[in-house]
Amino acid sequence: MNIRDLIINKKAKFAYCTDGALWYEVDGFRFPVPFAETVGACFLPEHKAINLMRWIRKQLEENAAQKNA
Repeated sequence: MNIRDLIINKKAKFAYCTDGALWYEVDGFRFPVPFAETVGACFLPEHKAINLMRWIRKQLEENAAQKNA
């Protein structure tokens, strides 16, 4: 999956909260936003996906590493 396909003109929607993270979804792709990285930030039920690119990229990299292991 290409990060550009997930962030350009897309919305990330809040899915659920568990294990110390807020989980968002873009086109069926879910990714966590850890509480430790949200201090002082306002997280809404919906964001422009590009604003959450940092965490989308982390999850894509983790998925790729697991696939190649």
